[in-house]
Amino acid sequence: MPTTIDREAWPAAAVGAVPAALALLTGRRRLSLALAALPVGIVAFFRDPERAVSADADTVLAPADGKVMHAGPGQPGVAPGGDWQQISIFLSVFDVHINRTPYGGTVTDVQYRPGKWHAAYKFESATENERSDITIERAVGTEIRKVHFRQIVGLVARRVVTRIGVGDVLETGDRIGLMKFGSRMDIFVPPEVELAVSAGDRTVAGVTVLGRWPS
Repeated sequence: MPTTIDREAWPAAAVGAVPAALALLTGRRRLSLALAALPVGIVAFFRDPERAVSADADTVLAPADGKVMHAGPGQPGVAPGGDWQQISIFLSVFDVHINRTPYGGTVTDVQYRPGKWHAAYKFESATENERSDITIERAVGTEIRKVHFRQIVGLVARRVVTRIGVGDVLETGDRIGLMKFGSRMDIFVPPEVELAVSAGDRTVAGVTVLGRWPS
């Protein structure tokens, strides 16, 4: 399926191209050629592949590519108030960083919080790093289902980009933004959701099933 480049790539690539341009202007062609790999790598980081998303009202999909660090009860001090299960996904700089909503519904809350830049695989990154918290609600019959998820930047990633707002209506797997240069996604689902991943599993945003509500 086709892959596009997110618009956030171009300012970052322009900055990354400066060393190569300076080397070329000073006649150091071999060095310039080597340094040209930096803006090329930056552009590749912002790749945005199309995904064949398939999900019903009972399915929660991965919002990010990466590796599952935790799948189980909500971690104290990390999970929102209440009773939640938690899936935490670590994204390396080599993973696609376009984020997607894990569950379709209406956005009821979006909160950006500035913070630190601990390595995203460390526990304290979940509570101290820059992040955006997003809540989705969906009516299924007489039940109101809620999913909470969190974009968290890491040691290398220094900016979270959230392109949705309260009141937006999303389908499962819709793009919601990105995190720049290595980061973490935490997803919180109610206890009745049956988790389908374990620590160590790899996820693909908009494709990998994280869990399901009982039919």
